[in-house]
Amino acid sequence: MDNSFRNMDSLPAHDKLRQAARQPFDLSSHEALEPTRLAGYIAHTASYRLLYSTQRVDDSTLDLLQELADQSGVIEQFKMMKQGEVMNHITGYASENRRVLHTACRDIFSAIPENPEATGQALRELDKLQNFLDDLEAGRLVNEQGENFTDLINIGIGGSDLGPRAVYLALKPFSRPNRRVSFISNIDPDDCAAVLKDLDLSRTLVAVVSKSGTTLETLTNEALVRKAFHGAGLEPSRHFVAVTGENSPMDNPDRYLRSFYMFDYISGRYSTSSMVGAVLLSFAIGSDNFRKFLEGANRIDRSAEERDIRKNVPLLLAVLGIWNRNFLNCETLAILPYSQALSRFVAHLQQCDMESNGKSINRRGGSLDYHTGPVIWGEPGTNGQHSFYQSLHQGTSVVPSEFIGFRRSQYGLDLIVDQTSSQEKLFANLLAQAIALATGAEDHNPNRSFPGNRPSSILLTDSLTPETMGELLAIYESKIAFQGFIWNINSFDQEGVQLGKLLADRLLNLMADSTHPDPVGRAFLKIASFRE
Repeated sequence: MDNSFRNMDSLPAHDKLRQAARQPFDLSSHEALEPTRLAGYIAHTASYRLLYSTQRVDDSTLDLLQELADQSGVIEQFKMMKQGEVMNHITGYASENRRVLHTACRDIFSAIPENPEATGQALRELDKLQNFLDDLEAGRLVNEQGENFTDLINIGIGGSDLGPRAVYLALKPFSRPNRRVSFISNIDPDDCAAVLKDLDLSRTLVAVVSKSGTTLETLTNEALVRKAFHGAGLEPSRHFVAVTGENSPMDNPDRYLRSFYMFDYISGRYSTSSMVGAVLLSFAIGSDNFRKFLEGANRIDRSAEERDIRKNVPLLLAVLGIWNRNFLNCETLAILPYSQALSRFVAHLQQCDMESNGKSINRRGGSLDYHTGPVIWGEPGTNGQHSFYQSLHQGTSVVPSEFIGFRRSQYGLDLIVDQTSSQEKLFANLLAQAIALATGAEDHNPNRSFPGNRPSSILLTDSLTPETMGELLAIYESKIAFQGFIWNINSFDQEGVQLGKLLADRLLNLMADSTHPDPVGRAFLKIASFRE
């Protein structure tokens, strides 16, 4: 890795931005939502438009944010990542020391892939998966009674659950007849029990997802599900498939129908376009729709190399987020999709962003003197409007918001009530919230006065399809990577996950062995009344 990468606060644009932040653009001013500004503050990428006139920026601020992006070498670093440089690395300290090549999984449409080796591996796995799907379709792979499989259980946790689950729910309208996917992730046995009670196991496949083949939660849940299959008189090896690293403990043909490989250069939270998402999504929506999803993501991967922040939606979102986080001192970010289909998308982004950029050291192991990733949260509109929007409008903390909207519904089931359809009402609410956050409202009654001047952006496209879902996923993946590069942190490891796991192992050893010496752990267990 190039040791010339610099902390953000050492870049010349940083001090200029600090000066600009003393008098940021006022969204409650009369010129904030004038037609010229509204029309001028729109960025385009693939199928999406980003409306950002409701951010606290003007042309001079945007020029400074462009300087920040240029001085950090963010586009050069993004290209290095795509080409296979080792970006998951901390200089001078033990680290994962890996390439970061989730983009290679969807670079299968390029005549000359950015990393031919990794894209070749992705194509080989897609071919294996297609053979598996063809066997299911042709009736060559059936259950013990000769019946087709109708269900698939995905067993995984973290990146092996959140992203694939979010995309599956988003694209359910595109599901094939008699194809359904269920998910087991939590080690809480009730999660497993709730899924199993509603399934005909004889017609169910199970995808077990773990790159290492040793993930505690996943293997525990797999054991519970295998027990249920045995209890139903079924042989698990005729129902289970593995999504794992090649030669991992799970790469075992005696226990699994098929094994599909994931590679060490794909971090879990960036793995939805790999076999982690491919198996369950292709089963549900078909391989053609899954390839459309990959194609949408690839469009963004290619367009994200644009240097001009005004023409690069992921990069513009990234620098606007840095402006709000580091210069306007906003601690959280609300992501608010106005689509029920995206009900779990924010949960995925919460992991993708906070696990990536929740870091306090740079890529040399040095402490940072500025904030990095914000807290990510949110819910779909309009439900959220009747929940936490009160705080967005009148609370003491300013929370920047990113709205996501679609002009058309997925199913097309709608009704005109009071001269407008439900989709029009949904869309009007989205636009109204952004305007209200920006402009606020004055009232002689302080209880009905809204300060306004609260920043937001609106990401819009026509409808939620496999292509636009792929684009949306890649927009946020690229945004997160861009922010990490500018902050000079490693966005691709997750060491903070490990400490709690180690302590949990100590407590499990205590539970299993009453003679194990550990006074602190024993005290915790006793206080919790789990073991006397």
